[in-house]
Amino acid sequence: MFRLWGKIVKGNRLLQDMEICNEDLSLTRTKKIFAALDELCYAFDLSKPIWLDVTVSEFKRHNKTRFTQDNFVETIGFDYLEIQVIEED
Repeated sequence: MFRLWGKIVKGNRLLQDMEICNEDLSLTRTKKIFAALDELCYAFDLSKPIWLDVTVSEFKRHNKTRFTQDNFVETIGFDYLEIQVIEED
């Protein structure tokens, strides 16, 4: 099973969070991550963030990254969207 946790934070307060589970064994890890991020953005009513080089390298190192205003085209009303892989087979 693949599980990804997404949360929206503003001023050190958790505004929203959601856990996405994916049991599709035919998908690669990257496709599972993108699918989970799409599902989070739909649920939180956000545009899809842009993966910058720093975002990618942070995610590769820690299985966790933050999307700030720099990652979004539109203005956001929070400090960051954080995603973290919490379980994978």
